[in-house]
Amino acid sequence: MSLSKFKREDMDLSDEKVMELRPIKKMTPRARAGGKKSRKTNRWMPIDDLSLLTAMDRVNDIKIVHSVCKFSCAFSLKEVHRRWLALLYSSKDSKTAMSRIEKLHPETVASVRGQAVLSPEEEEVIMRVKSTESPTLGRFQELIDQNAAVFLRERTAHYLQTYWRDLRRYMLLPDQEIPPAGEEPLHLQSFSEAEEEAFNVDVHQPVDEWLEAELEAELELRSRRNRRSIRLLENELSRRSVLVDCGRGPRELDSNTIACLCGHRVRFLIQHPEVTFGRDGNEGSAWRVDIDLGLEGAAEKVSRLQGTIRLRDDGIILVANAGKRTIFVQGQPLLTGHTTRLEDNMLVKICGLTFTFIVNHKAVEAARLQCAKTSEPFQLSPNQNLI
Repeated sequence: MSLSKFKREDMDLSDEKVMELRPIKKMTPRARAGGKKSRKTNRWMPIDDLSLLTAMDRVNDIKIVHSVCKFSCAFSLKEVHRRWLALLYSSKDSKTAMSRIEKLHPETVASVRGQAVLSPEEEEVIMRVKSTESPTLGRFQELIDQNAAVFLRERTAHYLQTYWRDLRRYMLLPDQEIPPAGEEPLHLQSFSEAEEEAFNVDVHQPVDEWLEAELEAELELRSRRNRRSIRLLENELSRRSVLVDCGRGPRELDSNTIACLCGHRVRFLIQHPEVTFGRDGNEGSAWRVDIDLGLEGAAEKVSRLQGTIRLRDDGIILVANAGKRTIFVQGQPLLTGHTTRLEDNMLVKICGLTFTFIVNHKAVEAARLQCAKTSEPFQLSPNQNLI
């Protein structure tokens, strides 16, 4: 360690005093920049500053603002007061807060200002509506229009109506009298009345334009998703040609089933002249195969389209490998792009999954005779259902 990292404190060496050396503390980048910043200041979001400024403009009482305003964090009264002083007297904090508020979306600003605490003048206008009346939204909108200099321009008739109902519920209107102790108020709402009022609420009442636009956009998005899901299900139903049973089950096959690919857990009943096998896509993907080998077990190494099983017009069943992995038929490897014949009781191994291929000779013979008569590929009769 060099002496440059030490500083001399006492240069007087008389009276047998010894010079003391101690290391100089390193200054961190934050200290060089002017000291560490307060984390409490960073907790204040632009929406909090906007709420504080609007509320103080309305009531000019820091205690009321602290008890009424809903900030993003649970600020104490001391923190709210300190922030208000910083916005009031610190030009740096004030400019920073105003620049951040200007970047807020206009709808967010309107929502915060519209739900700010009411000023005494605004409450006085609202209290003109008597408790015996049943005012509508139109009545409160008239109050806003007639007293535009009193109300904030972001105030809505719905907010004023809700606030007036709260005043009436807690007996705070001028024409209401608080009953003596032991007596119930005349207009105390029962549970049945509140339930009836909730059932009679008009869900089609007009709302704010921006809220209505946002609701319509959300409903349109949900409708598009539902239509897409229905379309995918219809497409899958129209081409579905494989039945999946739990367990291997009996070997007897019905007349609609050409062959069966039997595993240890499930068996796939093939009821179409040509089917695909592999692995379905992840959740949200539209990729589907007729035989999903993932139902049998771990199929991470199986390709999305591993191969196809096809019944020819002459009654021969062929399997083609279209995936990256090798398929083993009776122990013989079937490479990518190659085709081989499948016969009854053959073992088929695909990426560690073992299946037994069972052929329904009666259905295959019926398909071959039909193709010989019509000279057309085999198709299912209309009364045969595909699942």
